[in-house]
This record gives sequence, structure tokens and C-alpha cells, in this order.
Amino acid sequence: MTTIVLTTLNARYSHACLGLRCLRANLGALRDDSTIVEFTLRAPLQTIVEELLAQAPRVVGFGVYIWNVTQIEAVVRRLKEVAPHIVVVLGGPEVSHEVEQQPICRLADYVVTGWGDVTFARLAQQILHGPRPLMKVHAGEQPPLESLALPYAEYSDADLAHRHVYVEASRGCPFKCEFCLSALDKTAWPFPLEPFLQSLDVLWQRGARRFKFVDRTFNLKVDASVRILEFFLAKLGARPDDPPFLHFELIPDHLPERLKEPIAAFPPGTLQFEIGIQTFNVEVQRLISRRQDNATAEANLRWLRTQSHAHLHVDLIAGLPGEDVESFGAGFDRLVALAPHEIQFGILKRLRGAPIARHTEAFKLQFNPAPPYNVLATDRIDAASMQRLTRAARVWDLVANSGRFAQTLPLLLGTRPFAGLLALTDALHHRLGRLHAVALEDLAAALHADLVERLGVTVQVAAQLLAEDYARAGAHGRLAFVAPGNAGGRARTTMALPRQARHLAGAAALPAAPRSSER
Repeated sequence: MTTIVLTTLNARYSHACLGLRCLRANLGALRDDSTIVEFTLRAPLQTIVEELLAQAPRVVGFGVYIWNVTQIEAVVRRLKEVAPHIVVVLGGPEVSHEVEQQPICRLADYVVTGWGDVTFARLAQQILHGPRPLMKVHAGEQPPLESLALPYAEYSDADLAHRHVYVEASRGCPFKCEFCLSALDKTAWPFPLEPFLQSLDVLWQRGARRFKFVDRTFNLKVDASVRILEFFLAKLGARPDDPPFLHFELIPDHLPERLKEPIAAFPPGTLQFEIGIQTFNVEVQRLISRRQDNATAEANLRWLRTQSHAHLHVDLIAGLPGEDVESFGAGFDRLVALAPHEIQFGILKRLRGAPIARHTEAFKLQFNPAPPYNVLATDRIDAASMQRLTRAARVWDLVANSGRFAQTLPLLLGTRPFAGLLALTDALHHRLGRLHAVALEDLAAALHADLVERLGVTVQVAAQLLAEDYARAGAHGRLAFVAPGNAGGRARTTMALPRQARHLAGAAALPAAPRSSER
């Protein structure tokens, strides 16, 4: 039996909600009478409700995000039906704006908008010990970060052994990119560095090795960035057989030499950088208040790709105001030429509270009214074209970001990657009828047919390339288009490529830097 339950639905078990741990760490005298109970999106509604009720709580606080708001609304509705005495408090980015328009907020007893570290603790004290507040919506107080209790002791040993450990060296963002909720921040606020490093050391001693930094701008303050990287390099030097995995979000056009030196010192498999390019269109950048030096960003990506072992995950957004399909395609080709390991081909979303909404009328932005609030059409991209781009994003994930078709991909895309991707998308959509829940063997068969029928590759060469990619991906099933006796009826990687395959792959290969850090 616990008085306060803090809960949310994570996308996967490997994710652990940092926000809940921040709330519990700052509950003061109520902390020991609270617990964290996390679920995944796949958990059945009845199971979630039963497990929450089993705690016999007086207060349940939900962390609400764009990916779980629909499911949490159903949980709150059921909870209020069967246990109306339980006080439900909502918090998180999804309920921090447009509160009065959301059914989930009408179901709840209280809503905390913005930062919840201090405000939730005060609200919980008032609910439990009075006087109970009359106001439903409570604006989150932003205290000095040095006054907050750090949340890292709230990670259990099981969390550290099996899940990503989310940490933050800073909060906020000084940039004003209008598609992002961080555009509402006035600046970025750093946590005091020495206590933060001490907390990292404790996590390390407890066995944590997978750290995901949630900072919007990890490389904004280079002195702090270098100190953090040097902390992990020292750990790596002491135990090279027990390396960390570190994820950071970087500003693409800010990579001074002092930061390059420690980055270059990390071995393969230890660093992952998420880098937002979003658009190369200068006019679109101006419209959405995004400051970015494209030439410097490109130079930095080239350096990271060729001079470091970091895995690069680079974001590009389709559907931004002022950008048409041709402009997005040009940016896509420009990014492909830089050869990042992954390109996140995203579709614009209207996050609640994000300033991008100010362009709705001028650029005829039509958004899905339900999560994830993706753009359905603009004045430059009609609905059918946007649907095609959405399918292309899915195909890119299946064929490129999956890493399963490294040899075959250059042939499929040709010398104009975006045009090749659209053609491939149309072919796969026509052949498969759907692009979700596609078995790998069925996808390989569809790619084989596309290589042969659309691109004129011989049956033998197409089968050889796909069989080798299939085996390299670690798959073991029989491919229908590989005849018995040819690679033993199964994917095999030892056979030399036929001459036509070598010629086609060489002629059509995308510009690429050395891939020493491919995993």
C-alpha cells in the first residue's frame, strides 16, 4: 500500500521515465510513501488498472506524452469509473498546453503544467494534508536547478542492468525552432557540474553503462561538454573491456576543436549523436526561426563521419511551412551525400503549445487532430503527396535505417536517392499493399522483384545481393527467390559477387565516407 503512485506508459521496457524519478526525488517527506510503477504501451488496459489499484493509492500522478496520451486517457477513465476516490494528477508536455481542450484533462482532478519537480510535491502535500486546492490547473514553478534533488538514486539496480539511464546535464534550449516545444524556453539552464559528475560516478559504480542525455543542446557549453566526455573516457581507460554507450543531442553547426579531440578518442560502439538538420532550405529556416549555418553543419557532419567512430542519427522534417516536395528532396539528397548512419525522415507534427501553429492559416497547414498530430497537407504539398512521403519515411526505415540492405540499397536508390526512394516506395506499396508488419522474407522478395522488373538487374545478381544482405543481417530463413544449389538455398556471404553486381554497385553507390563504426 502506497499513498502516492507515479506512473506512465513508456514506448519500450528499455526506456525509463526520468520525469517520474525527478518527481519522486523531490517529494521531501512524502518520498518514502511513494512508488514508481511503469508500463509499456503494449500493456493491456485492465492489467494497468489492476496493478495501480493493487497499490491502494490515494494519489496517482501520470506522466503524459504525445506517444501515450491516448492510452493514458483510457486508463484514467477506467480508474475514475472503478475508484473515483483516487485523486488523479496529470503532468508532462502533452498536458502542459491547451488544457481546456483535452478530454484527459477534464477527467483528471488536477493538472500540473510545465516543470513539476516542486509544484507536484506541494500539490500532493495539500491533497493529502489540506487544505485541498480549489484550482484544477497548477503552473509549474521553475526553481534554481541547484535547489533540486537529483533523481539518479531513484533508478533501481534492475533499471541500471536492463534499461537506458536517462540523465540531464541541463534543461531548456536557447534556440527558437518553432516546431519544438523547447522554443518556449528562454534559455538553457545547466545543472551544477560537480554534483552531476558525482551522480554519474555513483551510477557507474552501480553498473550503469547505457546513458542517454536528454539535453537539447549538449554541445552548447563546450567546457561542460568536454568535462563530461573526459569523465567517460577516464572510465573507458580504466576498463576498456567494459565500455559505456552514450547518446547525446548535438547542435550541427557548433563543433569547436576542443570538443573534437575527446569525441575522436572514443572507440566504435560507444558514442551516438542525434543531430537535427531538419531542413537545408534557408527561407524555410527563416520562417521557423531556426538559426543554422548549413555549410558549417555539413563540414561538421563530414568530420564526424570520417574522423570519429560516433554513430550519427540525423533528423530531417517533411511538411515544414514553405517547403515543397522538390525542396525537401533536394535536402534529402544533400544529407544522403554526407552518409550519416541513419536519417530520421520525419513528418512535421503540431505539438501542443509549439509556435509552429502560427503558420497554419498562411501556409494552409492541415494537421491530424489526433496524436501524433502529423501534418496532412500544406499549401505546397497536397494530401496525396503527403501520404506518399509518409510511406517513403516508412520504406526508408525498413530498407535503409534498418541496416539490413547495405549492398542492395545503392542499386535501389540510384544516383538520385530521393527520386529512387519515391519510386521504390510506390513499387513496394503496390506489391505489398501495406508497409507495416512486413515479414523480412516478404520484404526481401519484394525488393528482388523491384530490382529485376523496375531496374533491370538480372535474377541471379538480385538474388545474390539480397541473399548476402539477408545473411549479414543475421537472418536464417529460406528466401523463395534463391534457388536450391545457389547459396545452398539459403543466404550465404562467402560467394564472390558476379561481375554485373560489382559493376552496378560501383556505378550506383551513394557518396559515402568510411564506415568504421557501423554496427
